[in-house]
Amino acid sequence: MEQYDTALVLSRVLTSGIVMSIEKNDKELPALERLLTKRSGRRRAILVNSRSAAVHAALAGQGIGHGDRAVLPAGLDDRTRAFIDWLGVEEAQGTDDTAPPAFDLLTLTPENAGTFARRAAGSTAPALAVDLTGLGFGPAGAVLTDDERIWTRAERLKIFGAFDLRTMWTQQEAEPGTAPGVQFNYRLSPLVAACARMALAQAGSSRTPVTTTPVTTGGTSR
Repeated sequence: MEQYDTALVLSRVLTSGIVMSIEKNDKELPALERLLTKRSGRRRAILVNSRSAAVHAALAGQGIGHGDRAVLPAGLDDRTRAFIDWLGVEEAQGTDDTAPPAFDLLTLTPENAGTFARRAAGSTAPALAVDLTGLGFGPAGAVLTDDERIWTRAERLKIFGAFDLRTMWTQQEAEPGTAPGVQFNYRLSPLVAACARMALAQAGSSRTPVTTTPVTTGGTSR
């Protein structure tokens, strides 16, 4: 990014007084969510603070947890597979080769961010995990989906949840089965979100038309 643009983003975020992503008046996180949903064509976005968190949220959003099996995307790196093993999720064996995986995984960098829309269009999985860390502003990730239940469950995975910030310490869910047994500090910093959004917006100015192509994975997990 241009130095002036970076300074503008940093100044806006740092002078807003918003240092935690649970603030209701934070504008950076919703702005990044809107950009990701617009580019990907998915209706919902869950922002998290790492690649591993995105993978976890994609699985948990579908109720996939310890002791369960899931079809995994091809080409996962060893560290991501190790994390899935740590979660206790086993890879389903002997499944139909045409069956979509539980999630697809995209890794964005400054070099390939302009093709994000095209690559996202090739995803057939119910959840698309996106690693934003490679854009260079700190660990960050997102899960994109059209399924409202996946969105609800994945949001609840983040510490304090997102049901009602006014009662975060005594949170009660309106629908059984949406609250996870444990929550994680997966919340994304508004500062990182603002910088990632600007990088994606600039890359999008030269993006290619959307066509359906297979999703590939790669990169290093965080």
